[in-house]
Amino acid sequence: MRRLTLLIAAALAAIVLTACGSDGSNGSMNTGAADHNAADVTFTQNMIPHHRQAIDMADLAETRARHPEVKTLARQIRAAQAPEIATMVGWLNTWKQPTAPPADDSGSGHGMGDHSSTTMTGMMPGETMAGMMSDDDMARLKMATGPAFDKMFLTMMIAHHRGAITMARTETRDGLYTPAKRLAENIQNTQNTQITTMQTLLTKV
Repeated sequence: MRRLTLLIAAALAAIVLTACGSDGSNGSMNTGAADHNAADVTFTQNMIPHHRQAIDMADLAETRARHPEVKTLARQIRAAQAPEIATMVGWLNTWKQPTAPPADDSGSGHGMGDHSSTTMTGMMPGETMAGMMSDDDMARLKMATGPAFDKMFLTMMIAHHRGAITMARTETRDGLYTPAKRLAENIQNTQNTQITTMQTLLTKV
């Protein structure tokens, strides 16, 4: 009888341990890796430098643009994108991922400061991040003033926004993390509206 009792107790203990192990595993997946995927990481890592360049361009408008509506638009871009950068950095820190996209392994020889060589995660070697301006583009924009700046800024920012929208559409399609997908939808809505505004402004400057 004593032996039977011990066997029953051991069997019950094994069942409890198995159940606990299963629950712990599922809980880890629900609160860890399963709440985001590689597409979310790619989108976030690439959108941060993309937004930063847009802010760099917007900052130039404060002293170089002539048309007041161009300056207003530039301030709106900064106001929208600076908080989004902070949010995305927070996500990557939570996911224990670097805040910069992986370096380009294509052997192109470009430095990190060369925006033309900024390569999106998952892109083929030599491809560049959608809509990003090159160092030469940024240098030309910095040298321009008045109406010439306005036209250049608007033309470049339209291309920049279109690149961001392409990236956001990919996140909407492939991402898993709900806040990132919401941000991607917001980027599409906001920047499509701003593109329409900029196209109208190009007829005025």
